[in-house]
Amino acid sequence: MVCALGAAVCFGTASVLQAVAARATAPGTGSGVDAALLLRAVRQWRYVAGLGLDAVGFVLQVVALRHIPIYVVGAALAASLAVTAVVAARLLRVRLSRAEWCAVAVVCGGLVMLGLSSGEEGTQTGPPALKPALPVVAVLVLLAGAAAGRLPGRARALALGLGAGTGFGVVEVSVRLIDGVDFSNPAVYALLLGGGAGFLLLTSALQRGSVTAATAGLVLGETVGPAVVGVVWLGDRTREGLTWPAVLGFAVAVAGSLALARFGEP
Repeated sequence: MVCALGAAVCFGTASVLQAVAARATAPGTGSGVDAALLLRAVRQWRYVAGLGLDAVGFVLQVVALRHIPIYVVGAALAASLAVTAVVAARLLRVRLSRAEWCAVAVVCGGLVMLGLSSGEEGTQTGPPALKPALPVVAVLVLLAGAAAGRLPGRARALALGLGAGTGFGVVEVSVRLIDGVDFSNPAVYALLLGGGAGFLLLTSALQRGSVTAATAGLVLGETVGPAVVGVVWLGDRTREGLTWPAVLGFAVAVAGSLALARFGEP
């Protein structure tokens, strides 16, 4: 749990740096997926610093995913929005409203409930089709991102954010299905494809549209789907007799994060 929260701190701080860098980067084509955007963004030190924090956060995320259920890690990562709000308030002198501070408190309360009621990670590997399906999902996410470029502004940002969250969700599930470096394991390629798709779509979403819509899609994509996979196929469970507190804690943490999706809207 400490590693999951540490990952949230890293990702939340990185989001502040990357959002500033992405918006300062010259726009490219009208496509929802602009691969050259990443090349332009990495010329800025803020984006590079954000990538460094993302790397540290990913290591912490992997450690967390190997010890606690996916639904707990997903909710903790969604709470990175609370970290983003607090860091932006400190570093960028952004004033948080009372409602936003309440949302931060709600997220923290939901995470406390999850931490107290969650059990250990499951030991199941799911149906045989799960591993080969993951790279397919990652490729479909990229294709959907390309199609999202034809949507109007807010819908495009929501689609790109949802795609990015789904890509990161593929990473979460893949980590659970990898035991050592085995290049015959489709989950290894799913991890790389999902992470790359998530970064590409999220960077495009932050530059090209509504921050609110993009972050709301991101939260939903990286929490709900992976949590369902973990519970249904990978054997994630709660402590005995604490199922409802865990469900409530997950819902409260995600709802608080969605409320904070309004934060940073220009």
